[in-house]
Amino acid sequence: MKKIFFALLAITVIMTSCTEKHQPMLITKKIQYDVNIKSPNPEYDWWIQNLVGPDREKLVDMIIDGAKNGKYKVYNYYYQPISADKVADILSDTLVRKLQHTSPPYEFYDTLIIHRIRNSDIEKIRFMEEWRTNPATMNFEKIIRGICPVARRIDAMGNAHWQPLFWIFFDKKFVKQLQDEAESEKR
Repeated sequence: MKKIFFALLAITVIMTSCTEKHQPMLITKKIQYDVNIKSPNPEYDWWIQNLVGPDREKLVDMIIDGAKNGKYKVYNYYYQPISADKVADILSDTLVRKLQHTSPPYEFYDTLIIHRIRNSDIEKIRFMEEWRTNPATMNFEKIIRGICPVARRIDAMGNAHWQPLFWIFFDKKFVKQLQDEAESEKR
C-alpha cells in the first residue's frame, strides 16, 4: 500500500513540475471606461449595452442609496472623500437666474431653479480597473478598483451631456495611490 502511495505521489510531482505555469501578466494598473446600462438605441438587442430595467434600477438604487446614507465611502472626482450630505448636494443642482418678464414693464427678476438628478437619469457606470492576462491562455483577469455613476443631463440650451457624480473605491491602498498621483501632478 505504501509503495502505491509513494508511486502515485512521485507521478503527481513529476506531472505538475512538467506543466508550464504562467503568471498573469499585468496589462495596466489603471484603465477607465464607461459602460452603458441603458441602451442608447432601442433597435439593439436587449442585452447590448443594456441592463434590463428592474436589474438596472436595483443596481443604481444600491449605489445611490449606499452613497447617500453613508454605507459606502464616497470620493469626488479628485479622489478626495466626501460626506453623504455632499452626495445629496451633487444630486441636486441649484441655479440662480436673472429672468425678464414677458409682459410690460418687462422687469428683471431673480429666480431659483432646482434640478434634481433622479436615479433614472443614471444611464452609465464608469469603471476603473486593473487588467491582467495569462499569455498562454489569453484568459483575462479584471479587478474593479472603483465605480462612478454617470448621469445624462440636459443643459439650458437643450444639449445632452454626461455628468460623472462621484467615485466609490474598494481598496484604500488604491485610493491612496490615486491621491498621491493627483498631488504630484499639482506640483
